[in-house]
Amino acid sequence: MATQVRASHILVKTEADAQRMMKRITDGEDFAAVAKRFSSCPSGKNGGDLGWFGKGQMVPEFEQVAFENEPGKVVGPVKTQFGYHVIKVTGKK
Repeated sequence: MATQVRASHILVKTEADAQRMMKRITDGEDFAAVAKRFSSCPSGKNGGDLGWFGKGQMVPEFEQVAFENEPGKVVGPVKTQFGYHVIKVTGKK
């Protein structure tokens, strides 16, 4: 079982916005490019990359999705206290 996950995300205000971000990505747009353009999180300027994190470092809703999905998978919308996320798992170790 993975003890650390690396993920990128796009943070937006509404579920509809998150669904639009998912559509852009599933239609072939680059995740990092979409994050740079639309994410309200400071990580957006790095293509949404949050780096490596372990259990207990992210809010529970976010952490659960990150640990449950395989690298390369894009998941969303995921609601947290910060807004709606589109999450891409980029690594596990």
